[in-house]
Amino acid sequence: MSVSERLIQFIEDKKLLAKDARVILAVSGGKDSMLMATLFRDLEIDCIIAHCNFHLRAEESDKDEALVREYGQTLGFPVFVNHFDTEAYALENKVSIQMAARELRYAWFEELRQENNCQCIAVAQHANDHLETMLLNLTRSTGIQGLLGIQPKRGSIIRPILFLTADEVTAEVNSRQIPYRDDQSNFSTKYARNKIRLEIVPKFKEIQPEFESILTQNMKHFEESQQLIHKMMDKLRKVLFRTEGKFVKVNLKDLKEHVADSYLMFELFRPFHFQRNVLEDLGSVFDKGMGQLFESDTHEMLLDREDLIIREKRNSNFNEIVIPDLTEIPNIQGKSLYFIEDQKFSTNKDENVVQLDQDLLQFPLLLRTWKQGDAFKPLGMSGSKKLSDYFIQQKLNRFEKDELPILVNSDGQVIWLLGMRLDNRFKVTENTKKVLTLVYK
Repeated sequence: MSVSERLIQFIEDKKLLAKDARVILAVSGGKDSMLMATLFRDLEIDCIIAHCNFHLRAEESDKDEALVREYGQTLGFPVFVNHFDTEAYALENKVSIQMAARELRYAWFEELRQENNCQCIAVAQHANDHLETMLLNLTRSTGIQGLLGIQPKRGSIIRPILFLTADEVTAEVNSRQIPYRDDQSNFSTKYARNKIRLEIVPKFKEIQPEFESILTQNMKHFEESQQLIHKMMDKLRKVLFRTEGKFVKVNLKDLKEHVADSYLMFELFRPFHFQRNVLEDLGSVFDKGMGQLFESDTHEMLLDREDLIIREKRNSNFNEIVIPDLTEIPNIQGKSLYFIEDQKFSTNKDENVVQLDQDLLQFPLLLRTWKQGDAFKPLGMSGSKKLSDYFIQQKLNRFEKDELPILVNSDGQVIWLLGMRLDNRFKVTENTKKVLTLVYK
């Protein structure tokens, strides 16, 4: 089977491309990416070439660019080039040169992808890169996921020649006489990946000549193990997790038997991106930490009375909103507050609709979240109650309390806990001349 035929099979097996997809080819000028571009030309795939000139190797960088431009023209692909001041970016953002180059190129690739209506970005990493990544991840705390190496597809990034070894790439390039340029930095062992390729892998091959093949088989076993774990966790989530509105809840009694198993907890809560040490902290206060809050990059988790409650992280609750008159207030956490004047009083059991005495309102009104010390007189009661006590009575969790909009008169009196309870002082009475209807939906 030819390399082109193997590429077709790999694309189909891994579902890398939709039919008639347009692709960005990330071409550096090295043998891997030059072969990838050639193979895509052979398959008559609609492509554009993207080349980054990082200006890190003086005139050598310009020679790479010139070769890519010339070969792209030979292949019949449009070539886009971007020039970067990589060293300045690294200094400004306090990252390594390698990380700076990575951030710059992928940000530009994505921008280019959207501008040119491309489905994906093809990067020319091969099987040896796959193995080196796995070995590199052994030096980090990545778990089984890191032992899977490089994935053929992640988001809009695809790696279509991952099935080829470095030797196969070299043989195909030489056979086809494809022009390329070597980046001399690839031969410097000051970089960890190069050290693995040039020094560590050869030592393993002295012990086991088939090391690369065996490692590839092991990585396949790791992938199968990971898939099995995911299936088990999916089943357990369906049993334990329930969705209620914007929250995901887990009953504490049901979760209790699993809390001590930190790896199981890490996998169970993986969709919410909680780090293992955070989940271990949860376990340490599980029986006595009601009200504790835990965070990941994307979510917040509250240890409440009966449930563990998870929500997406937000920058803040809504800002205070000044209401100068009876104008509709849109987009209060996805809802709107609007006013209907001159209606007759009617009994309504909908908690999102209240009627009150319009003449008692003093503008401007204020819409905000609750504060310590807030109090009101719940409808039907003559006495005053602190909001904090009322929330406990209503069994509101911390997330619900922090998000509840409260309408306040200009004199500071609470008018309405939106969607919950009107203040008794603003109710419609026999002396009311103007009935105002408030709707929060």
